Amino acid sequence: MEFKNEKVRRQDRLLSEERARQLLREGEFGVLSMVAPEGEAYGIPINFVWDGEGSVYLHCAPEGRKLCCIDHCADVSFCVVGQTHVVSDKFTTGYESIVLKCRASHRLPAEERMHALELFIAKYSPDDQVIGRKYAEKSFFRTEIIRLDISEFSGKAKVVR
Repeated sequence: MEFKNEKVRRQDRLLSEERARQLLREGEFGVLSMVAPEGEAYGIPINFVWDGEGSVYLHCAPEGRKLCCIDHCADVSFCVVGQTHVVSDKFTTGYESIVLKCRASHRLPAEERMHALELFIAKYSPDDQVIGRKYAEKSFFRTEIIRLDISEFSGKAKVVR
């Protein structure tokens, strides 16, 4: 997983690698962008967790359009938007975001899938981890996990006061 900001057009708006990693760790949702079998673009907002290393996990039903798209083309993009702030009198928006270039896979081993669900519970329900684990075990058969292996990522921000 390489932090590469060289391709960002506005070099004056680069997000630091430290802040980019923080946004990856703490971001609430991201947008997964894929290519559908018909050749059209398909993007969907979705909750995610980062494993702290080189992968992001998503959860979904065991069948559906996301999985069909990934089976068609495993190369995907994932974007996380952090803080935004519209400044109406300046006709602009302050923002921060990261874009990840990834390779998606699913049909993961059961241990990895359960580990990903535990990461979700720790991130989104930290005060309910015991009951969350029971819920994950109960719904495990109807939950699929997608792993996004990050090859590179970049970050951009616009600070407006």
